[in-house]
Amino acid sequence: MSQQFVIEPVSRIEGHGKITITLDDLGQVADARLHVTQFRGFEKFCEGRPLSEMVSLVQRICGICPISHSLASAKVCDAIMGVRVPDTAIRLRRLLNCGEFIQSHALSFFYLSSPDLLLGLDSPPAERNILGLMKSNPTFARDGIRLRRIGQQMIEWLAGKRIHPTCVVPGGVNAPLSPEHRQAMQELIPEGLEIVQRTLLLFKNMLDSFREEIDTFANFPTYFMGLVDSEGRLEHVDGKLRVIDADGNIVIDQLDCEQYQEYIGEAVEEDSFLKSPYYKPLGYPDGIYRVGPAARLNVISSCGTPLADQELVEFRGLSTGPVLSAFHNHYARLIEILYSLEMAERLLADPDILNDRIRAFAQPNYPEGIGVVEAPRGTLFHHYKADDHGLITWVNLIVATGNNNLAMNRGLFQVARHYLHSRQLTDDVISRLQAVIRAFDPCLSCSTHSLGEKGIVIELITADGRMLDSF
Repeated sequence: MSQQFVIEPVSRIEGHGKITITLDDLGQVADARLHVTQFRGFEKFCEGRPLSEMVSLVQRICGICPISHSLASAKVCDAIMGVRVPDTAIRLRRLLNCGEFIQSHALSFFYLSSPDLLLGLDSPPAERNILGLMKSNPTFARDGIRLRRIGQQMIEWLAGKRIHPTCVVPGGVNAPLSPEHRQAMQELIPEGLEIVQRTLLLFKNMLDSFREEIDTFANFPTYFMGLVDSEGRLEHVDGKLRVIDADGNIVIDQLDCEQYQEYIGEAVEEDSFLKSPYYKPLGYPDGIYRVGPAARLNVISSCGTPLADQELVEFRGLSTGPVLSAFHNHYARLIEILYSLEMAERLLADPDILNDRIRAFAQPNYPEGIGVVEAPRGTLFHHYKADDHGLITWVNLIVATGNNNLAMNRGLFQVARHYLHSRQLTDDVISRLQAVIRAFDPCLSCSTHSLGEKGIVIELITADGRMLDSF
């Protein structure tokens, strides 16, 4: 008789969901899935809202990456209005995005995942958390707190507040950067660079301790997708889409984001409110592709900043082709923090950053717009339609966690097949099932259109639906 396990909640992630592991009649893992169990419904209740409200409204999707949603939404509004955003406003949007990448990646690496990395996946679960980390390695913990604070402080100086700031608006931004805040940000960057370079060295030195996890954490061939600039460099805000296959061959390059529907389809599964996007030429469910930190470093030609490019060479030395293991998302996040600090330094050095021409105004001129940016967790699509009065009639959101849904499920299956050797959920299995999800750093609040109560559950269930064990 087949069986099924449930793990609920999954800790140290953003949002609520559960993991189910199904065993066949022989006790072998037959399936593993992440189910998202909370309801948000943003696509539907945006309908009828005026275009002018959308940037602020969609920020409420997430308190960790509101800048990403505001930038994607603003790009949609820019397109519907048909305006040319002033150059200084584009620079300030980029600078805001740098702040968000710094704080979000620091949150993921230091607060959510580093207890697994520094304390070990087999350490007592009650001690394997940020408080346990502060006891065992207070300097490292302080580095994480300080680095995230740098990103948050940048956002506050640019936008007035750290969470759900309102400075990004259709046509640009609503406030110029002051000379005082510019100088203050410039003074923060050297400390940030020192912290992330120190952390990179520490992380690289611990990789040998996680060889088994590297081999089993979603380590399988897929396609990868991300934005690049006109020269193939890393681009978070205004790039075009590039897709590579598992051998590193470019299969799509410089694709206008407005054409995304030609290549990306969306499937809906009855056991989750998280949509499952797929690469259309391969069909569903075979068209697995990945987005996010490691995917971006796989698809680019270079980062475009000196320190990040040095680290990129080492990152690519991990494999003869694209880096496949989701474990290395942790590595890629640190490289992207480094890149964001370097890019912020470059933007702040531009004398035009203080220009007060920061917004273009217009009424809606087109019925439809698409905005695509790289959020910390991966490629984010906003697509709206509006009527002649500028009222929203239709919304489609494809968020990073959705893009990775099929890969996360297959990663759970790979981990469960490797570590689960009985009909009970042991601590080592639970730890690694949760850790592979953390490697993707899902933002379930962003991704869902669903209803539920608490964090992630893990269930072990028979094929006929009888629960064997849960966590």
